[in-house]
Amino acid sequence: MPYATRTSVNTHRQVENAHYRKTTLDNGIRVVSENIPHVRSVSIGIWANVGSRDEGPSQNGISHFLEHMVFKGTKNRNVRDIAQSLESLGGYLNAFTTKEQTCFYARVLDTDIGQAMDVLADIVLNATFEKREMEKEKLVVIEELKNSEDDPEDIIHDYFERSIFPEHSLGYPIIGTEENVKRFKRENLRSHVVEHYLPSRIVISAAGHVDHDDLVRLVTRYFRRLRNEGKDQIRAAGPVRSGTGTTVEYTRPINQAHICLGTLAYSISHPDRYVLMLTNALLGEGMSSRLYQSIREQHGLAYTVYSFVNLMSDTGLFGTYLGTDRKNIKDAIDLVYHELDKLKRRNVPMTELQRTKSQIKGTMMLGLENMSGRMIRLGSAELYVEQYVSLDTILERVDAITPDDIHRVANDVFDEKRFSAVIIRPS
Repeated sequence: MPYATRTSVNTHRQVENAHYRKTTLDNGIRVVSENIPHVRSVSIGIWANVGSRDEGPSQNGISHFLEHMVFKGTKNRNVRDIAQSLESLGGYLNAFTTKEQTCFYARVLDTDIGQAMDVLADIVLNATFEKREMEKEKLVVIEELKNSEDDPEDIIHDYFERSIFPEHSLGYPIIGTEENVKRFKRENLRSHVVEHYLPSRIVISAAGHVDHDDLVRLVTRYFRRLRNEGKDQIRAAGPVRSGTGTTVEYTRPINQAHICLGTLAYSISHPDRYVLMLTNALLGEGMSSRLYQSIREQHGLAYTVYSFVNLMSDTGLFGTYLGTDRKNIKDAIDLVYHELDKLKRRNVPMTELQRTKSQIKGTMMLGLENMSGRMIRLGSAELYVEQYVSLDTILERVDAITPDDIHRVANDVFDEKRFSAVIIRPS
């Protein structure tokens, strides 16, 4: 991790909203927190605005591999020390990589926040990427990749994204390829850190029983010397509203066919994003959803069926998934399109709309009981839209959605000619 000469870093901008606070350090690192006084735990995340969409073909998978490697040793701790550092306190340490972000996070008792920050800063700033550990971890990641390939319900989503984004890095799998993983060297990881782990692309978020000023002091202690020594990379714009309209088929030695249907949708800042999320919940989230009731309950064609939305910084996708017998593939696909067409032709009854609104609002509020969920919400929101959107604001926007809104968005997004289909058939 690059360092510059020591300079004092004073906070120069603060934003407050109820228990939410934000501070931007002079070097560009943003610190956001939400104090929940009635809990005794705190979840902290160190976010880097880099993911698989920022990789070239030969580097695909390096963000995910780096996420693994920071746990394999630093200048101050070996792999066992890292594993025991927070577990010995009853805490939790982990990380994840997405298309656009990487997050290293911990959850501990509020009294152990200093130890948690010390460990997180150590793995992010001081990872050594020792060759022997790299070769072992390559085997682990390759096994992870094989495990995904052996699970059709899992791997079909990678195939689906590749069909939606055929000429774009958003179509790359987060885990990468076996060939790439085998090729990665220590210099590749170091270059990736220098190029992407810049203060301007780092957010540190915390939720729970945390004092914001104390958090800022901790962040300043560990990250004050970090500087933008690399050149901030500009992402290639993602496709917005054109769809591929292709059908891709694979075969596997399996007993059930797996199907993904979908198309490009909205970005995370699109004004209709809440309408799309509500439409998705109505269509394919839970046992009361239309797809579940039609395809599973009425026709008995699938055990698992759902729809999903993935909102990204400048684009997004909508999709449906189901698993069915090979002889029912066409009938199942026809039923999916039938349900989509019903949303395009007829307004949703108010009783169904109100029930789905209650479902979404309940899910959101229950999710806020989890401190890690709150921390993830804070960090990702700061990276995506650089502002805090309160739960009350979101609930108001959900409540304001009308049947006409759903009808309009359904006709905008659910264009069958722009839908891509991925099918994994039993061989």
